[in-house]
Amino acid sequence: MMLRRPPLEAPRPTAVVHDTAVPRGMRIAGAWAWRFVALAAAAAVVLWLVVQFRIVVIPVLVAALLTALLLPVVDALVRARWPRGLAVAVAIIGLLVVVSGLGWLAISQIRGEYPALQQRAVEFWGEAQEWIVSLPFGIDQADLQDTVQDLVATVREDLSSVLSSALSLGSSVGHFLAGALLTLFALIFTLADGRGIWRWIVGVLPARARAATDGAGRTGWVTLGSFVRVQVLVAFIDAVGIGLGAFILGLFFEGGMPLVVPIAILVFLGSFIPIIGAVVTGSIAVLIVMVSFGFWPAVIMLGIVLLVQQIEGHVLQPLIMGTAVKVHPLAVVLAVGAGSTIAGIAGAFFAVPVVAFLNSFVKTVSSGSWRTDPRPTVEDVVR
Repeated sequence: MMLRRPPLEAPRPTAVVHDTAVPRGMRIAGAWAWRFVALAAAAAVVLWLVVQFRIVVIPVLVAALLTALLLPVVDALVRARWPRGLAVAVAIIGLLVVVSGLGWLAISQIRGEYPALQQRAVEFWGEAQEWIVSLPFGIDQADLQDTVQDLVATVREDLSSVLSSALSLGSSVGHFLAGALLTLFALIFTLADGRGIWRWIVGVLPARARAATDGAGRTGWVTLGSFVRVQVLVAFIDAVGIGLGAFILGLFFEGGMPLVVPIAILVFLGSFIPIIGAVVTGSIAVLIVMVSFGFWPAVIMLGIVLLVQQIEGHVLQPLIMGTAVKVHPLAVVLAVGAGSTIAGIAGAFFAVPVVAFLNSFVKTVSSGSWRTDPRPTVEDVVR
């Protein structure tokens, strides 16, 4: 008689026992809570590393933005049968010539007009003192002098602390030169072989994540390129608008408006930091007009600044940028505030581009559009 093996019983499903004392909503909230804490901790570690290695991170980010700006020029020259190395050299040299030319114009005008502006500032302060003392608030000259001395002492203490911090970190000139050289080297390599660098980065990832990362990264890069080029155009329009308004206002006064070119350059640079940059550069223009011509011309200059900024915010940004890099204004404000808190001016400068890139990256991964559009264009991102 053959012995038969008893049939194997199918494994019984294990019942998941929940604590009935904990409501279901609380269990779900707890599950989300520890995941959120883990993500927040990982983000905090990443931000800490970025701040610690900012001497390397900042030049790389600057090189990325410049690559997004100059890459269409390089590709156009390559399509015209230029050698890629020569196209990269022409694009970088052209950028350096433009930046050097603007710097030379600003410095030359400041050197020529600063003595007269300084003298006018001293006269303006004397007139302001007389006006303050004449107010019916019981403020005399001694009180005003004490307040000014306290303010000057506070400013000197702040400046000394800033200088001591800078000296403790080493030579600021040396850091600037090292960052500039690193930016230049990174820009050369990203323009010459950026696609190869991106393929290497994707190849390091696990095989299952490569396709999604590649598609989302290309979409984010298209968005970043659109943002940089549009932001340069908008900043140029802002600089021309405010600079031209200041120049026309100066035609009504003897000697004309001082420092028109430096004001326009400051407005151009400040426009890359949304909200904060426009306020600061506009305030400088209004202050120069007040010192040079008086209160009511300063009010007119303030109106010019506000008009240009309103045209930018309600006409230029929606019309030119469209929906390609659309980020909600609240997200822009929060990003700039968080970036400035974490990394100062550099954080405020890079906050919006990083948010725009991550917005497109995450949306592409979550929607699955990377499966159908592996090589997106600007039109694909807009659609």
